[in-house]
Amino acid sequence: MPPTTRTGLMQIGDVADRTGLSLRTIRHYEEVGLLPEAQRSAGGFRLYTDDAVARLMLIKRMKPLDFSLDEMRDLIEVRDRLAGSRLSVRTRASLLERLATYQSLVEHKLATLREKVDSAEAFADQLRDELS
Repeated sequence: MPPTTRTGLMQIGDVADRTGLSLRTIRHYEEVGLLPEAQRSAGGFRLYTDDAVARLMLIKRMKPLDFSLDEMRDLIEVRDRLAGSRLSVRTRASLLERLATYQSLVEHKLATLREKVDSAEAFADQLRDELS
């Protein structure tokens, strides 16, 4: 477990180690609004919570599926709002419908990736056969 500050907040380097993302990428996600602006230490260093790390891991999972920044922002908003309390039945149903749309999108993107892997494996097999 990376070291944390006395307040339980992590510096950006610790977050980078924990998520496998570069400092530049973490700053970029903050700049484009995918990550809330970090708190600052007295010395001006960015400080992040466990929630920020969880959000970065979610973004990291979306990235290879070619989600746009807008799609990432929207999905994060849906998840954040669903995690909150005091939603009307209508609002909750609407958010769940949006979440289901993203689930379908992920399934479609996953199927496309599987097709690409199958094609690449067939090509590798063909080249292997030609070398034999």
